[in-house]
Amino acid sequence: MTTRLSFSTALLLSTPPLLWAGNAVVGRLMTTQVPPITFNLLRWAVVLMLLLPLAAWVLRPNSPLWSHWRRMALLGLLGMGSYNALQYMALKTSTPLNVTLVGASMPIFMLGLGRLFFGATISKPQAFGVLFSISGVLTVLTRGDWQQLLHLRWVLGDVLMLFATATWAWYSWLLIKPPTDSPDPSALRQDWAVWLMAQVVPGLMWSGLFTGAEWALASDLTLHWDWPLWVALAYVALGPSLLAYFCWGKGVSSAGPQMAGFFVNLTPLFAALLSGAILGEWPKAYHAVAFALIVGGIIVSSRPGSTR
Repeated sequence: MTTRLSFSTALLLSTPPLLWAGNAVVGRLMTTQVPPITFNLLRWAVVLMLLLPLAAWVLRPNSPLWSHWRRMALLGLLGMGSYNALQYMALKTSTPLNVTLVGASMPIFMLGLGRLFFGATISKPQAFGVLFSISGVLTVLTRGDWQQLLHLRWVLGDVLMLFATATWAWYSWLLIKPPTDSPDPSALRQDWAVWLMAQVVPGLMWSGLFTGAEWALASDLTLHWDWPLWVALAYVALGPSLLAYFCWGKGVSSAGPQMAGFFVNLTPLFAALLSGAILGEWPKAYHAVAFALIVGGIIVSSRPGSTR
C-alpha cells in the first residue's frame, strides 16, 4: 500500500519530536532533583490524574481493559514503564543531544522489526530516506565537521538509549498490530484519552515495580520536593505525555510505523535548538544543513513506492 503523507499527518508526527526534545532537556535538569525511574513514575501518576476526568470508566470492573489485560500490560510496559525510564536513566550519564541522536536510529529499528516480525517490506525510497536522515543526525553530532566522528565516545547512557529506542519501535508497531485473534475493543480505541488511559494503568504498575527496585538497590537516592520538580512534572505530563502520545498515536495510525520512524530524527535537531536557546547560542549553518537532510529523508521515504 502506498504511503500518502498529508500536511496534517506530517504536523501530527512533527509535534512529538519537539516535545520529546524538551523532555530530554528537562530530564537532564532533573537528574539532581529526583531519581530517574522515580521521575518516570511521578510523570505517569500525574498523567493518570489528568486522564481521570476523561476516561475514569476504564477502571471499572466491567471495562474491556481487564479482558485484554495481557496486551495492555505489554503496551504499558514498553511505552510507559520502560522507554521513558530508560531515557531518564540515560540522561544521568549522557547529554540531551547525545540521547536524542541515539534515538534517531529509530527508522532502522522500525524497518528492521517490521521486516522481521510483521511482514513489512523495505522499499528503496525508505532505504535512501534512512541514509538522508542519519546524515542529518551526524551533521548535528559533528557540528558540520565530519572528522569529529573519529573522536566520538559511547557512554552507558548511549547504550541505555539504544535499548529505549528499540523498545519504542516495538511499541509503535504493536499500536497498529493487535493479535489477529483478539482485536482491540472499539470502546478503547475510539477515544484517544480512553486508549491512553488503558495503557497508563498497567504502565503505572510497571513503573511502581521498577521504582521499588530502584530504591531497594540504591542507598544514596534523594528526592527534592520543590518548585523545579513540580514545574518539570507539569511539562512532562502535559506535553511529552498527553499531547505527544495523542499526536503519535494518530500519526502512526495514518502513516504507519515505518514512515513515522523518520520523524523521530527531528528530535535531535529540536534538542540542539532548545539546548542552544537555553545556553544563549543561536543556531549555526550546520543546523540548517541537518534540517534539510532530515526533512529530505522524510520526503524521499514518502515517495510513491514506500510501503506502509
